Amino acid sequence: MAKTLMAVDAGTGSVRAVLFSLQGEQLGCVQQEWTHKEDPRYPGSMDFDWVHNWELARLCIRGVIEQTGVDPRDIAAVSTTCMREGIVLYDADGNEIWACANVDARSDDEVGQLVRMNPELEKTIYRESGQTYALGALPRLFWVKNKMPEIYEKTALCTMFNDWLIYKLTGVFSSEPSNACTTGIFDLKARNWDDEIAASIGLKKGIFPKIYECGSVVSFVSPKGAQETGLCEGTPVVAGGGDAQLGCVGVGVVDANQAAIFGGSFWQYEYNTDEARTDEQCRVRVNCHSVPGIWQYEALAFKPGMVMRWYRDAFCAQEKELSKACGRDAYDLMNEKAKDIPAGCYGMLCTFSDVMNYISWRHASPSFIGFDFDPEKFNRYTFYRAIMENTAMVTYGHMQLVRESTGNMPSEVVFAGGASKSELWCQILSDVLGLPVNVPRVKEATALGAAIMAGYGVGLYESISDTAKALVRFEHRYEPNMENHRVYMELYENWRKLYARELQIADDRITRYMWAAPGV
Repeated sequence: MAKTLMAVDAGTGSVRAVLFSLQGEQLGCVQQEWTHKEDPRYPGSMDFDWVHNWELARLCIRGVIEQTGVDPRDIAAVSTTCMREGIVLYDADGNEIWACANVDARSDDEVGQLVRMNPELEKTIYRESGQTYALGALPRLFWVKNKMPEIYEKTALCTMFNDWLIYKLTGVFSSEPSNACTTGIFDLKARNWDDEIAASIGLKKGIFPKIYECGSVVSFVSPKGAQETGLCEGTPVVAGGGDAQLGCVGVGVVDANQAAIFGGSFWQYEYNTDEARTDEQCRVRVNCHSVPGIWQYEALAFKPGMVMRWYRDAFCAQEKELSKACGRDAYDLMNEKAKDIPAGCYGMLCTFSDVMNYISWRHASPSFIGFDFDPEKFNRYTFYRAIMENTAMVTYGHMQLVRESTGNMPSEVVFAGGASKSELWCQILSDVLGLPVNVPRVKEATALGAAIMAGYGVGLYESISDTAKALVRFEHRYEPNMENHRVYMELYENWRKLYARELQIADDRITRYMWAAPGV
């Protein structure tokens, strides 16, 4: 049988093993859902169950081998990817002793303590690492030191989840730049750990493993890893990367000045650059790309997909019932009606996610404003479309934010993820941005990116960039309606002014934040 490549992806809501041909064709996928429970003692916590979750992961690997009938000897290499920010702590014997998932928010007290210790430290860390306290590992490790000192004393190593998967397969500890950088204990330019950042707040030095550049062979499947997963002992295991970065590889966004938007529960705007510079005002995240020599400005829109699901379930019962009868998605039925609403929704504005401000990251209470009591104009399809327009305007704001930091703009964007299935949302996005929007055919972009890394690591591909561009296919290109773009630009200015006032109302505690980073 021809050689194949395997990706193992530890996502926020599930773990999966995906098998690809060398031509990028998906041959099989086995997925298991998982959840991350809150420890009732610590509000905002998000524990990671490494025993149960490894059981699920290894069963996915065994399952996709059985599903496809592939000979394990024909799997040329394996690579791993995962949700970013989650960390695993180990004792000196290599046993897992503590782990938390990506948006764990238990460290409010520690962020406050860090700010009191040194009000300028967060900005100093950001300028070197591209990260603030909002998502990084620094406050979480500080939390373990304060709240679980017995665990902290035993801690000998700390890795990310994709590194944890490699450790379970090979017995070797490692890290790679694209996910390790999200800890904030990292030198962006050097693409390596900076222990002095941890030492500056009294944390242990020397607990992070060797960095392997993305696409490097870390080790080989061990006898124990082979027994548990069904993989062949000695199969090369290659350093992959974070989910967003490998998602970019999987949609061909691999060179400087390219950009991608991933639309799911959260929306990510990723802009590639060949310079490891940060934003002077600390507003936007900067990460290492999984392509060596490339970095990414990243801006996140909070909860668009979750808002859309809420709206569907709360107000679109008729479409949900009709979808059962006709076999069509309820969103498709809503889209058919919403496309007839004019651009700008008659001036109505929707607020939920704000344009990113990484150093003081918070979001106002959600609202719809500017509607009238005219059911012909302001009905559930208008409100539905307003959610789409709001998300697109947040993305436009992110593009402008990155332009202010870099002086550059993409000439077009790639749009992937669940939201890209909506032709209406794709067109609204193109109209708001004023740019062409390309939608790729691949549905497992992150896993494909990991498979490309695996193939590159063992010499089956000569170049990550060339291979990604050769394997990616686009199924649609949306061109902007510039008349609609002008409408949206007027609306955008009003929306920014409105959001500033909504945020002030939340700051005054008249309304609740939709979300706020620890310590804000």
